Parts: sequence; structure tokens; C-alpha cells
Amino acid sequence: MTTRNRVSRLLGVRYPLIQAGMVWCSPWQLASAVSNAGGLGIIGAASMYPDVLAEHIAKCRNATDRPFGVNLPLLYPDLEAHIERILAAGVPVVFTSAGNPRKYTRMLKENGRTVVHVVSSAAFAKKAEDAGVDAVVAEGFEAGGHNGREETTTLCLVPEVAESVDIPVIAAGGIGTGRAMLAAMVLGAEGVQIGSRFVASDESSAHPAFKQRVVETPEGGTVLTLKELTPVRMIRNPFYHTIEQAYAEGASVDGLRALLGRGRSKRGMFEGDMDTGELEIGQVSAQIRGVLPAGRIVAEIMAEYRGLVNAFAAGPAGRFDFDMDPSE
Repeated sequence: MTTRNRVSRLLGVRYPLIQAGMVWCSPWQLASAVSNAGGLGIIGAASMYPDVLAEHIAKCRNATDRPFGVNLPLLYPDLEAHIERILAAGVPVVFTSAGNPRKYTRMLKENGRTVVHVVSSAAFAKKAEDAGVDAVVAEGFEAGGHNGREETTTLCLVPEVAESVDIPVIAAGGIGTGRAMLAAMVLGAEGVQIGSRFVASDESSAHPAFKQRVVETPEGGTVLTLKELTPVRMIRNPFYHTIEQAYAEGASVDGLRALLGRGRSKRGMFEGDMDTGELEIGQVSAQIRGVLPAGRIVAEIMAEYRGLVNAFAAGPAGRFDFDMDPSE
């Protein structure tokens, strides 16, 4: 592969487009479809027991001869068993998140793996670089699921991170189109990670009712909440309104934790309970118009991206064309 793009070169993919490893939504079917389309597919390990992860890795390897990865939250209780399965199966790329990457980055790198860590601030990006990761994902406030407490938007976060580290930066949060991908690259990213758009794909393991709810979510239909526990962006549904009421009544951290309980996201996203489940999705859901095959999603994003790059190469027009000569 001949490319000047460091993310494509690092991951061994045609396009610097990564499908996020999303809890309950990222099985081997989705990861292999994205990889086959030229991006990097990611299996989401957070919802899997170690043996289930091993099964997904094996099936993904049978479904694609291209690179794919696993997303590994570092706070997961079966973390070392997951790493054992990843190393044994020869998974080439590991995306880590939700924790300090220092300890496990060394182990993974010593075993020849490419390691990318998800961060929500320039300070965390620098620490990840110092820990030896190969690249970072700068994930902004717009992203779905668990999010950073800083509430820094992608527009502000990406240039800050790009200026603070020398390793490649991958932008995430609010990206679901070729236009957004180009904007992220202009801000200093060398690739993008896309989650919400792939939730509404044929190959996603999300429940059909959740996929349809994502398509129907309007502008302003999501909110970042539960910052006292772990900040999470979710759709405004009856469960969210229960949280809202708990805040209004002055609920304690323990009270919020009891209200959240266990398996709430599984109930909503995987089992299809649109009322009492936690429905995690990003702000970009308001731009999603339908459920499509993952390969078509990749193709449409890249076609739009290429078209815009070619248009700018030919010379800006319309609203981008104005005289900036300060002498006039």
C-alpha cells in the first residue's frame, strides 16, 4: 500500500475510516463488513465474555482477509482474559479506552500489536503518547455512549490534541458523513472513527427497534447525563426522564447508581426495550435517515469525501471564494 496518510499506513487499510467498537452493537458481522469495504472494522469486546470474544474473532477472520481490530475498555473485569484471547488469535489492532493505557500498551506492543487509545483531552492524549500507543482517538462531546467529563466538542478537541502529540490523531464524535470527515482532517486529524452511523447498519447487532429509534431521533434528541457516575450520552426516552426526575428530587450518587442498575444498556440497545432501557447514541443520529449495509455506508462517506477534496483541489467556489487581500 502506497499512502502518505499515517493512519491508513499504520492500520494497513485503504481508508482511514474506523468503525467504533460499540457495546452491544459491534459483532464480527459489522467488523468484517467494514474491513471488506476498505475501512477498519472493530469488534466491541465490552459486551462479551472472553470465550464469546474469541468466537467473534474467529468468525471475523473467516469473513475477511483484511485487518480488523478489537475495542478493549481497560476497566473491564475480564480484561486479562480478553487480552489472552486477542493475543492467541493474532488480532493485529487493539483500540483501548476507559482507563490508563500504560500497563497493557507495553504488553500488547511487545507482542507486535498496533495500539490506539481513546482520549477526551489533550492532556490524556499526551499521557497516552508517553505510554507508547501508536495513535490516539480524540473523541468529542458529541459522541454517543460513555464520554469525557470535559464536554469539549470535536471542533475544539481535535486541533488541541493534534498540536499536543506527534503520533497520528483520529477524530471521533459527531462524524457520520464525508463532509464531517473532511472537516476533521482539516482540523488536524488523519482519520476518523465513526460509531452512531454504524449502529444503524444491517450488520449491527443492535435491536431493530433501537435502530429505528436512532433513525427517528431528532435534533436535540440526545443528552449527556450521569456525570457523577460515568458520563453517557443517551436518547431522551422514559428511562432518561426517570433520571431527570431523580436529579430534580436531589438523588445521591448511590441513588443514581441504584436507578441505573445492571444491564440497562443491554436492555435497551440489544433487547429492544425502548422505555426502560438505556439508549446510547451520538448527536449525529439526527442526520441518520435510514438503516443501510455497512459497506454502502463506507462507500457513501468516502464518495462524498473524495468529491469535496476534488472540488477544493479544482479551486474553491461559492461561499468559499472571497477576496482576503487586506490592502483593499
